[in-house]
Amino acid sequence: MNKNQILDTIKEVRKGSKKRNFSQSLDVVFNLKDLDLKKPDHKVKTFVTLPKGRGKAMKVCALVGGSLHNDAKENCNMVIIDSDFGNYDKKAVKKVIEQNDFFIAQADIMPKVAKAFGRFLGVAGKMPNPKAGQIVPPKGSTKPIVEKMQKTVVLVTKGELAVKCSFGMEDMKDEELVENFMTVHKELINVLPLHEQNVKSIVLKMTMGKPVLVGGEKK
Repeated sequence: MNKNQILDTIKEVRKGSKKRNFSQSLDVVFNLKDLDLKKPDHKVKTFVTLPKGRGKAMKVCALVGGSLHNDAKENCNMVIIDSDFGNYDKKAVKKVIEQNDFFIAQADIMPKVAKAFGRFLGVAGKMPNPKAGQIVPPKGSTKPIVEKMQKTVVLVTKGELAVKCSFGMEDMKDEELVENFMTVHKELINVLPLHEQNVKSIVLKMTMGKPVLVGGEKK
């Protein structure tokens, strides 16, 4: 993937998007091919740390026990201690999920987390994942993982031959967006079974803008 090609596409995306009264995200859609999503090794779920960050603050909720309670209150947007898990019914859990981008959990209370929140977080794709470092040791600190989540995007196939994610905001510099995109692209290519051969086309767009095909690739 050529950096100049991505830079030109980002410039085209900017031209095709009207100015809004909010900062729009820059989004990418990787359309995929020659995959059978019924096969576990053909599904995609991986976490990418953007070198230039996401360009906006992400909200992180901590599900913890007493040993991490004070630490989590200092570093997270929301904290739910295990002794309060029983106070959250289906409606309350869904509201918490809507209010937060990521969830982290204390390692030794994961069974409690799974019982109280697991099925809802799983459906939302927000269950704390050890591969992303979202499981914190009882004597650890939430600060490093919260900082990491501010730069993290999730690449996942949600029942369709496509992977979609944001890789920055419109008020970021083009060069920063290019670097973020290249990082996302490299990670996706690495996890696909046939690598570049599994990518049918790539489209960039702003939240409310016109989609632009990268490099004029054929659909």
